[in-house]
Amino acid sequence: MLKVSDVHVHFGKLHILQGVSLEVKEGESVALLGRNGVGKTTTLRAIMGLAPRGRGEVQFDGCDLGRLEAHQVPRQGIGYVPQGRGIFPNLTVYENLCIGLPGKTDAEREAYVFERFPRLKERLKQAGGTLSGGEQQMLAIARCLMMKPRLIILDEPTEGIAPKLVSDIRREIHRINQTGVSILLVEQNVETAFKLCQRVFIMEKGAVVHSGTSLELKSQPELVHRYLGLSL
Repeated sequence: MLKVSDVHVHFGKLHILQGVSLEVKEGESVALLGRNGVGKTTTLRAIMGLAPRGRGEVQFDGCDLGRLEAHQVPRQGIGYVPQGRGIFPNLTVYENLCIGLPGKTDAEREAYVFERFPRLKERLKQAGGTLSGGEQQMLAIARCLMMKPRLIILDEPTEGIAPKLVSDIRREIHRINQTGVSILLVEQNVETAFKLCQRVFIMEKGAVVHSGTSLELKSQPELVHRYLGLSL
């Protein structure tokens, strides 16, 4: 489905991504892990056309995303939830949900989204900026679902969120994946990544240095400590 091949990104003289390659298959949930500053967010932004790619290629279902403008990438069926959520604080919840839609929403799609996130249905007329951090993250994910994506890319969806809402968001991401929507997840919470994802890529210094299944990685605590600085 999504294939990233030897992607390089430069910012001035800084060589941020140094040949990143990864793949997300149909219906799969994949984690991209690594310490802060190794290029995970830049990788996601490069996929979405928001970072200046040099050498390399990003293919989605055979479409070369490098030939598209950034605003055209979501229309291919890719939803993106950036770090910091990216909602519009002065717009209502409903207005945030409808941003980016090519036309009017439909009752079936709204019902699907509100089944996932019933809190939002109770707050449709409320300004997005008045929601809690967890509710804003729900809104950002729900906004993606309104576009009927086949792949959702999430950047640190549990960062800065109360533990109770982390469980809710983790559960909903899993349920979304169970409906056949593929997931590419950047996450500092390794426990969340292992619970949600079948496969894992680890980055260091702008490149992927390890890939394998979640089960394989859990059985290699020394590797987790070396690249992530964590003890399992």
